[in-house]
This record gives sequence, C-alpha cells and structure tokens, in this order.
Amino acid sequence: MKLSPKPGILDIAPYVGGRAEVPGAEVPIKLSSNESALGPSLKAVAAFGEAAVALEYYPEGSAQVLREAIAEAYGLDAARIVCGNGSDELLTLLAHAYLRPGDEALFTEHAFLVYKIATLANSAVPVLVPEKDLHADVDAMLAAVTPKTRLVYLANPNNPTGAYLPHGEVRRLHAGLRSDILLVIDAAYAEYVRRNDYEAGIELVANNSNVVMTRTFSKVYGLAGLRVGWAYCPAEVVDVLTRIRGPFNVSTPAQQAAAAALKDRAHIETAVAHNETWRGWLIQNIRALGLRCDDSVGNFVLIHFADAKQRAAADAFLCARGLILRGVAAYGLPSCLRLTVGTEEANRRVVAALAEFMK
Repeated sequence: MKLSPKPGILDIAPYVGGRAEVPGAEVPIKLSSNESALGPSLKAVAAFGEAAVALEYYPEGSAQVLREAIAEAYGLDAARIVCGNGSDELLTLLAHAYLRPGDEALFTEHAFLVYKIATLANSAVPVLVPEKDLHADVDAMLAAVTPKTRLVYLANPNNPTGAYLPHGEVRRLHAGLRSDILLVIDAAYAEYVRRNDYEAGIELVANNSNVVMTRTFSKVYGLAGLRVGWAYCPAEVVDVLTRIRGPFNVSTPAQQAAAAALKDRAHIETAVAHNETWRGWLIQNIRALGLRCDDSVGNFVLIHFADAKQRAAADAFLCARGLILRGVAAYGLPSCLRLTVGTEEANRRVVAALAEFMK
C-alpha cells in the first residue's frame, strides 16, 4: 500500500507563470504576464494602505463591500456575484463543483492552461477542440460535445492568441449546448475590447441558468499581486460556489483596493486608451520587420517566428537586453512569443531589439 493522489493529478503539468528575471539584467523589463502597463489606481493603493491598520481581523466572508461595488459599476444584482482569490480560483471551483470522474470538459486547443489543470484535478477528461486560424470554432466545439460533456470553458478574448468571438457566435455556442452543460465565459480581458460585436457575457448569464462569466482585477485594474476575481452567476451556481469556496478567500485589503479601483474611472479610461494606442503601434511596427503579428483585442500581441529554433534565438536575444517576453509552447504555439503591451519606453525598446535581431 502506498499513498497516491486521485487519477488525473499526476498528469498535470504544473502551471509556470511569466518570467520576471533573466541572468545579467539588473533592471529587466517584464512583458511576460499581461500585467497593466500603467499599474494600479492611486486610489486603490490608498485604500489598500488604509486597510492595513486592521490586519488582525478576518475579512468579511462574503466580500460584501466588493460585490456591491461591482454591482454598482455594472448594474448587476450583488447577490449573484461571487468573489475569489483571482478568477483562477473561481474557474477551478467551478470544475470542483460540476465535474465528476470521467466527465468531459471542452475548451479550445490554445486556451488558458488552468482549464486543463482544473479538469484533470477532478479526474475528468480535457477535450481540446481545434481552432480555425487561431480563433475558437463554434461548429467544432459543438461537434465535440458528447453525452459525457459537463463543462465548456470559453476564453473570450483568448490568451495567448488575442482573438475573440462575436456575441452572435457565443450565443450560437450556448444555444447548441444541453441545459445540463455549464458554459463558463472567461472574460479576463473584457475591459480592453473595443468592438461593437463583443459582449462579455453578462446578458447571457442574466437570462440563462447554465452560464457563468468570470472577470479579474489583475489586468486593466493593475491588481495582479492582490489576486482578486469575480464571477457573475445564476443564483443556484452562487449557492454551490458559496458552499465550497474558502470562508475568507478575499483579503480585506484586496477587497478595499479592488472596490476603490472600480470607482477610479479616469484611471481605467487612461489605461485602456494607452493600450489601444500602443497595441496598434506594436502590431504595425512588428509586421514592418517581416514578422507575423496577429490582431489582438487584449493587452498583448502574439508574434510568430519561422520555427521554434528562431523563436528560441529571438527570446535569448531579447533576454540578453533585459526584455522578457513569454514563450507559449505550453499553449501549443512553439514558434511564438507573447508580448505584453508595456510603457512607451518598453514598447520602443522591444521593437528596436527585434529590428536588430531580424537584421
């Protein structure tokens, strides 16, 4: 007899985040984790500091202050919001709640790695659906549904490709699913999208009993270090998540900082405008070097190299200059690097270094 975990866990490749350091670079520029180029709102920083004087007390367990701030910002019912230790926790809790051993969870082949991890951790079967030109293919997803399908994850927009599904396609996907299949729309980058045919998923959740939308404060709000996320859910899903989440899963400083960040509209608008300007600039200038750089609606772009060897050489060349991008071989894209939209200085340095490399 020996101790062993349940089936699936030892099949998990541990998640590895974006690098923050490279040898020889005293002050590297980290562009590997899709963090905010402008950082957090000063109002959020102040709220975090004010909360620090009462660290001996447990947080309010339901994150009421934060849920009410989210509800006010988006016009939602606070009772249908669940907050978490990042949206990662909520994505994982949904798998814990609704996947049984042998069940299947569907997601696209280049989707967020946490979906596969959460599926395997529940002894369920991950089903990776091929994409069409690095975009989710609704027909292929619906064709992959079987009697064992219980959960569908849809990253919209998707990381690392930067692609999105228009709201009509998301609705078509939902309409093709059985009522006992939960559609989870991961809208971590929703705030950056400026397309008339995009919806984050709020309306679908409001009108259906088998759709959940998750969001995060790690991206446009610049609070990645605090780990704050939220989900908008049908009432019955709220009841389920409330039963299994940690009793104090969002710290008091995190709740207060996130609530303050929501109210600083000027900072959010400045961050989105910065991203719009420099994302377009990066795509245009990287393409001018002869490299493929896909359109993106997130705060990052995907750069394609001739093959994995050239990608590795480019990565090493950039790292030697203190510029850290993200390799995405784990996402099934071995010939690509993902570049976070950074400050003006960072963006210009990356393009200059890539130009030097391509020569």
